[in-house]
Amino acid sequence: MKLLTAPPSPFGRKVKVVLIETGQLEETEIVDVTTTPMQTDPAVAAANPAGKIPALVREDGPALYDSRVICRYLDARSGAGLYPETRLWEVLTLEATADGILEAALTMVYELRFRPEEQVMPEWVEAQWARVKRSLDALEARWMAHLSGHIDAGHIAIGCALGYLDFRHGDRDWRDGHDDLARWYEAFAQRDSMEMTKPG
Repeated sequence: MKLLTAPPSPFGRKVKVVLIETGQLEETEIVDVTTTPMQTDPAVAAANPAGKIPALVREDGPALYDSRVICRYLDARSGAGLYPETRLWEVLTLEATADGILEAALTMVYELRFRPEEQVMPEWVEAQWARVKRSLDALEARWMAHLSGHIDAGHIAIGCALGYLDFRHGDRDWRDGHDDLARWYEAFAQRDSMEMTKPG
């Protein structure tokens, strides 16, 4: 298998964490690409018509894309049980919450990086952060019991989302008002899979 991704990508990181947690990293070639919303790497475009990373190129089938699809495939391939049937809907909802955080956080980065300065909309940026904060509030209020349980794909997704907030939006201090979530993340971030994939 060949994973097309980029070191800063939180969605790519999620897949790499799953590769490590399921023991499939050694049989996967990690291909770092440079791709942006404005200019798509040709290899990425060939694997994913939407031009987004990560994409997983397989020898026995078409390329897979969208991190949730790839993670589900890798879990099924390994039988690791990261999507347990007994709490499947909770896992998928947590994963969707994490992706919502990441989409908003990435939109903030793109707004400041790719728009001319005179066209940047501060109110748009703040609206995206409000989405992040609502999601963090929900995690703190309703999901700590789940996060305190056995690791599943929801844990991995949330861990990578919080790591991205530290990486790109550390000045906003997502931990403020989210003490239980912060304590959980401090412990989860020490897993080997998280340490090995930490963006530099």
